[in-house]
Amino acid sequence: MMKQQIPRLIVLVFGSFLLFQFFVPHESSEWIYEFLLDWNIIIGVFALAVGIWSLFNVHVEKIKIRKFGWKYSYVTVIGFVGMVTFGLTAQNGQEWGWFFPFLAAVVLTVLMIVQAGASKGNALLFLGAAAFFALAAAVIAWLDTTWSFYFQTAVPLQSFMFRRMFDNVLVSLHATMFSLLAFFIASAAYRAFRARNVMASLLLIAALVVMSRFNPYLEPIFGEQVSRLSNWLMNVPNLAAQRAVIMGVGLGMVATALKVVLGIERNYMGKG
Repeated sequence: MMKQQIPRLIVLVFGSFLLFQFFVPHESSEWIYEFLLDWNIIIGVFALAVGIWSLFNVHVEKIKIRKFGWKYSYVTVIGFVGMVTFGLTAQNGQEWGWFFPFLAAVVLTVLMIVQAGASKGNALLFLGAAAFFALAAAVIAWLDTTWSFYFQTAVPLQSFMFRRMFDNVLVSLHATMFSLLAFFIASAAYRAFRARNVMASLLLIAALVVMSRFNPYLEPIFGEQVSRLSNWLMNVPNLAAQRAVIMGVGLGMVATALKVVLGIERNYMGKG
């Protein structure tokens, strides 16, 4: 019983205080509010650790049961370890030294740990290999002076390897994912803009007018008329619908917050 009552009491006290602080912005309450925001950062760090642990558990399980696409789990782990390493290290000069052997040793260490978790009978062998590669990485990091670790500065975020991986790999992957969304948007637009009734016909006409504004071949023909009509559609009916949706979302957020504070909603404790 205490395991349920204590979290609900904490949520009630802090939720009520934050509500009170919003309407009574006294200096003391603002100081406590900023103090609680600092605790948000601390909780976020622990949440990040839990997320990383969950990431490894999910991919270890996929490798263990040979789930469809399990080979890509290795790619995910290698990419994760590589980006973390690039984000914590930077060159001291123009030479790389033994950085790439160090990176390989770190990656192999993590892969051996993953393989030990996914293995059914050779876990000790893989753990021994992980210890060997970890020792090799530690020795290289201790002896090599061409690069260094940076834990509390943003120096590694501007390093050569981090920027190369971020700009040439991660940004490209994001662009690819967003470009694939165009096909889903086109499919959804085709289904939504079919003139099956009066409302769908109005939606189709409005969409054609708005899209015609950005068509370079139709602009010389229609000129300002299409531009004015498109601006009216975006700033009057569309904006009115957006405001209605935002108001509905805001009311839903308030209702959900009150349910959590009052203990009606207990999903955060694993209960419906």
